[in-house]
Amino acid sequence: MPDGSGGIKQGRKFDQVLEGARHVFLRDGFEGASVDDIARASDVSKATLYSYFPDKRLLFMEVTKRICDRQAEHAIGAIDMDAPISEILRTVGREFVGFFTSDLGQRMFRICVGEADRFPELGRAFYESGPSVVRAKMIEMLECGIARGELVIGDVGLAADQFPELCKADLFPRMVFKGEKSFSKAETHRVIDGAVATFMARYAA
Repeated sequence: MPDGSGGIKQGRKFDQVLEGARHVFLRDGFEGASVDDIARASDVSKATLYSYFPDKRLLFMEVTKRICDRQAEHAIGAIDMDAPISEILRTVGREFVGFFTSDLGQRMFRICVGEADRFPELGRAFYESGPSVVRAKMIEMLECGIARGELVIGDVGLAADQFPELCKADLFPRMVFKGEKSFSKAETHRVIDGAVATFMARYAA
């Protein structure tokens, strides 16, 4: 597929192409995904595929954006803003840990890291579609906790960045450096509960 400057064209089989491409990209990565395989998985001709996405990078970024949008929507929908802030944080922690330890989350991470040098715009697109959206919701949630008198935070943006990092303790290094692909419920709950306890010890009113 050429790396031209053409834009994305919507059409009747647009979603069909994205779903087929998602399957192939997650299985084979960006470089390993061939146009023939994507067209076959999408049940469209190569001409149809090119008509929608003249550039494989555009297709890859659109697939990534679709995955991130779905995950962010699911995470945000799980939050009950009327719950005590500690319970809200626990829900956020479960969603965050659940995604980055999932097979989908691990595949996305490996692809983004693997293509970072050749495809830097992928990382930016991934951040803007996923983590940035969740971060904005996290800030909104923390500001709600402050308004309700549950939290005292000087730098809300920093606090919104800190909590996800606390949720990565132990699990993320093991996943990246030791190649561990799954964790028990006890292991993930230990990390999430510790993250909530540490965060509340610092910021609880």
